[in-house]
Amino acid sequence: MASKPLRPCLHPSCTALVRSGYCERHRPPRVERRSEDSRRWRRWYSLPVWTDDLRPEQLAREPFCRECAAHGLRVYATDVDHVVPHDGDWSKFIDPENLQSLCHSCHGRKTAAESRAKARGKRR
Repeated sequence: MASKPLRPCLHPSCTALVRSGYCERHRPPRVERRSEDSRRWRRWYSLPVWTDDLRPEQLAREPFCRECAAHGLRVYATDVDHVVPHDGDWSKFIDPENLQSLCHSCHGRKTAAESRAKARGKRR
């Protein structure tokens, strides 16, 4: 079987020849997307306390998206969000006062903003 031809490294002005991507010198570091801690608490969302109690009770208590309602819109909520991210703190995870109902769109925007803020904090 023939191997791929050599090409210049993708880094601007680098002339090192590689089979694909970057040379060893310019290869970006591999970033672990989720830490071991976050993998552990992500399982909490499949526990009965979440699926049978907290989530359905929150959606029954607040059936419309809180964020949309603040803008005068009446949109049914599909997601239950932690107002203050729990970051693996069980007491914050199960605190009903820390829950809000959001539509999927608003939840995605909020989660993305929190992820960007967390990533910026790690880089500093």
